[in-house]
Amino acid sequence: MTAFDPSDITIMIVDDEPSVRQSLAAWFEDDGYSIVTAQNAAEALQCMQEHSVDIILLDIKMPGMDGLALQDRIREFNQQVIIIIITAFATVDTAVRALKAGAFDYTTKPVDPDELSHLVLNAVDKIRLQRENLALRESIDHLQFVDDIIGESGPMQQVLELVKTVAPTDSTVLILGESGTGKELIARAIHMNSRRRYFPIIPVNCGALPESLLESELFGHEKGAFTGAQYRRKGKFEMAQGGSLFLDEIGTLSLKSQIDLLRVLEDREFHRLGGERTVKADFRLICATNVDLEKEVKSAVFREDLYYRVNVFTITLPPLRERRADIPLLASHFVERHARSMNRPAPELSSEAMDVLLTHDWPGNVRELENAIERAVVINKTGIITPDDLPVQVGRNSVPPRGSSLSEMEEEHISHMLEENNWNISRTAEKLGIDRVTLYNKIEKYGLKRPE
Repeated sequence: MTAFDPSDITIMIVDDEPSVRQSLAAWFEDDGYSIVTAQNAAEALQCMQEHSVDIILLDIKMPGMDGLALQDRIREFNQQVIIIIITAFATVDTAVRALKAGAFDYTTKPVDPDELSHLVLNAVDKIRLQRENLALRESIDHLQFVDDIIGESGPMQQVLELVKTVAPTDSTVLILGESGTGKELIARAIHMNSRRRYFPIIPVNCGALPESLLESELFGHEKGAFTGAQYRRKGKFEMAQGGSLFLDEIGTLSLKSQIDLLRVLEDREFHRLGGERTVKADFRLICATNVDLEKEVKSAVFREDLYYRVNVFTITLPPLRERRADIPLLASHFVERHARSMNRPAPELSSEAMDVLLTHDWPGNVRELENAIERAVVINKTGIITPDDLPVQVGRNSVPPRGSSLSEMEEEHISHMLEENNWNISRTAEKLGIDRVTLYNKIEKYGLKRPE
């Protein structure tokens, strides 16, 4: 069985007697556990809001709300925490009531340290099994999630081929693309098809946290490392051990954070904030950004040395307007998904609604499409989605097709792509996901001519 670092386990001691709280805290802190204490039910409930508690050592008799009542309150919002009852009023009735209410076990006062330590070790073993089962379920969920990559167009097939190529390696991957194109989905696909798939992928949105918080988020900290650091906390680097670290919006990192990250990538080790113990950094790095990092390097906003560290293998996701052939598949997929989540029959997409979806420019890409479909499913009452069910802004920047048939829409799209690429046949064929011969045949079929 896999051993747990005791610092991974947080024990909360709830007892109105200061001597009991202090002695129990000293025992288990010596064993390496993270400890929080509370003298009554109110403090205990507050601690549950502020800390991720794994085990609670709970006294039965306390002023105000007693231990059994507190146990019921805790169970209302946390079924996973393990509760061990401590009581000086050991009766069969009390023990049975506590166990029936969900307590893991109980012991009596005066507390025998060896007996209580044994109960805690049993609880830790249960936590280990719970976490292993959760990791297994999440792995299965992620495998199913990877199947949600919808795309039969040429550009998306090229992306998936790149995923298959790089996933088995341990190379750093930089995923480029506009917001909403599915960069995190591709990162998870790379992870779940790698040798690290049995370990977690830890996502970090670099743009969502200020520099001061990001440092603690990445490196973790020791108890007392700074004001408010009341317990030891692992950072994302450490949580990703054996697995993958996904840094989204890496282009938003401050120069200081870039230096810190570069040092970890070079040394493959780090220290928690306020700590002296060296921690190995064994993770695969996957990054994503919607900004031009090369331009940021030239502007001295992004470090050149870090750029070369992360720009080992690049995957560029096409915007939705360049993979319109996937819109019907994506729309149908989102209709089914959101109808299922709302426990209602999936409505059909009318041809008029599909025309709007196919001609909209989708500045928000796949995320915008999903939001539009979710709204349509929510408000639809007839079982058939029409343009009126779609958000008002969808269709405003659409280019009306010259006709309604698929061939007419294909002609319009090919003509648009040729103009966008200045009639460069090779580049246009690559963007369309077809070969040059097929493109020449399409040009001849539709009688397309380059403007004079």
